[in-house]
Amino acid sequence: MKVSKIYSKNAAYQKFEVLKSNRNKRYKYNEFLVEGVRNINEAIRNHWEIASFIYSGENKLSGWAKEILTNVETEVNYQLTPQLMADISGKEDTSELLAIVKMRKDDLSALYEAENPLIAVFDRPSNKGNLGTIIRSCDSFGIDGLIITGHAVDLYDSNVVTSSMGSFFNVPVFRVSDNKTLFDFFDKMKNKFPGFQIIGTTAHREKPIFQVDFTAPTAFMIGNETDGLNRAFKERCDVLMTIPMSERSSASSFNVGCAATVFFYEAVRQRSFKEA
Repeated sequence: MKVSKIYSKNAAYQKFEVLKSNRNKRYKYNEFLVEGVRNINEAIRNHWEIASFIYSGENKLSGWAKEILTNVETEVNYQLTPQLMADISGKEDTSELLAIVKMRKDDLSALYEAENPLIAVFDRPSNKGNLGTIIRSCDSFGIDGLIITGHAVDLYDSNVVTSSMGSFFNVPVFRVSDNKTLFDFFDKMKNKFPGFQIIGTTAHREKPIFQVDFTAPTAFMIGNETDGLNRAFKERCDVLMTIPMSERSSASSFNVGCAATVFFYEAVRQRSFKEA
């Protein structure tokens, strides 16, 4: 295992900083920074390619960290001084191990392999925490994949990865920059899966969620936090649905992460009853 020791904020260290803070640089290197025991464990368990590990002195490492450094193959690992490690760590209690992980390709064809697909599409997410929450909910309910459309927060931002609580590495997430690519994907899904339906979610009074049949192959269209679904997406939906709220409620809508979780739960609930 090749180890590079770093004693100052040299070029290698500056790369760590930009992987953490600079979206454009992340995509230039095709890598992102991962912190946290659960996130690193899930990245390894799900066979993400680890380029490097970053750590302080080996004599201070736990058995968990030492085992990972011994058993996980990397291009090069970096040993930092305690102060540099504290500076790059995003935690109050400095992490003992960080990972530089390779990004994966956005290949929607992987979703064609599902037996009865249940897919989520998040239209231009603008909040990192909401995106991480929805990834976590997708993982919890076994959603086959999440598609992110348009100009959105960066999927590989450290705050998105952290807020997913490890689910980031267990859910296929794909970025789609233009509507045509997404609509072509929908057309192929409709050809392959008879009854494939596109269900739009809205805060307005539309068809109640409990009146929608989710046992068929389904794609959820989840709107942007501020603007909801754009017109083009609404027009492609087979049904627009909503979660009925109490008439006494002063809230006009749910947080997008909460709403998505309710939608996923209802779909899985219906499918579980059908299989029973």
